[in-house]
Amino acid sequence: MDHRHFLLTSLAGALAAPLAAEGLQLSKVPRIGVLDADRSLAGNAFHDGLRQFGYVEGKNIAVEWRWAGGKAERFPELAAELVRLKVEVIVAVNNPAVAAAQTATTTIPVVMVLATDPVRLGFVTSLGRPAGNITGLTIQTPELAGKRLELLKETVPNLTRVAVLWDPTEPGRRQLVTETEVAAPKLGLQIQTLEARDVRDIRNAFTAMTRERVGAVLVYGSSMLAAQRAAIAELAAKNRLPTMCATPEWMDAGFVTSYGASLNDMYRRAPYFVDRILKGAKPSDLPVEQPTKLELVINLKAAKALGLTIPQSMLGRADEVIK
Repeated sequence: MDHRHFLLTSLAGALAAPLAAEGLQLSKVPRIGVLDADRSLAGNAFHDGLRQFGYVEGKNIAVEWRWAGGKAERFPELAAELVRLKVEVIVAVNNPAVAAAQTATTTIPVVMVLATDPVRLGFVTSLGRPAGNITGLTIQTPELAGKRLELLKETVPNLTRVAVLWDPTEPGRRQLVTETEVAAPKLGLQIQTLEARDVRDIRNAFTAMTRERVGAVLVYGSSMLAAQRAAIAELAAKNRLPTMCATPEWMDAGFVTSYGASLNDMYRRAPYFVDRILKGAKPSDLPVEQPTKLELVINLKAAKALGLTIPQSMLGRADEVIK
């Protein structure tokens, strides 16, 4: 009797072992890593994008979030950490994050989200045929710098001089500034470029703007400047300077206008690339996408505080008007 019980138990165990192994295999979920500058910018957009492709974090996909806290110099160590974890895809949000991921791995697929001019920066060979292990999204489109200046000139009466505040420590920003400098003379504008590597530089930049009597300030974002966007908007208001930023999501800080691609739209689109890669596609076979829509947002409350009347022609073209 005992011998028969032992045989039955052994047989049941033998049959259950493959099923258990299969169960473990089925329960394994893909794990991706996300390199981002600031937790507050992503919002729920990335999760919304994942859900569109059937993924729910903690259920059928695992996400290793790595935030740089507005300090781009942290990205290399964070990227190396994701490589050690052997994630299946790295989502690198901005230029320094992509550069760090590119250095950390040539085999793990990397999805860009907010890259500027990825070809010039050497992230991909071309937009249509990326080559290598990197693909994704770029926020840059042709003639964008000129359009921003054109909108600023229409917003601010008799504008002749514009300050451009930018962070030279991040890859790709110099090109944006150069494009702005090239576009300015065609619109009868002069450009004062001001570098900011930290909070003290930002304060000094506004002192220089006042001294040079600029009529408006255009801010090109970076990890550090994004973290300080509220302080920038406050300094601009204190110095009676109309402001323009490059992304609608910065408008919560109190900028007067913004023109560019929605960050939330880009975050929502990034999971498309993640899904394709997890299903077997190679990054080199997935063309880099450019924004299909650029948004003009106007903050009437911030304009009114400066005594600035926004032309009706601008309001009629705005995608969003904050009152």
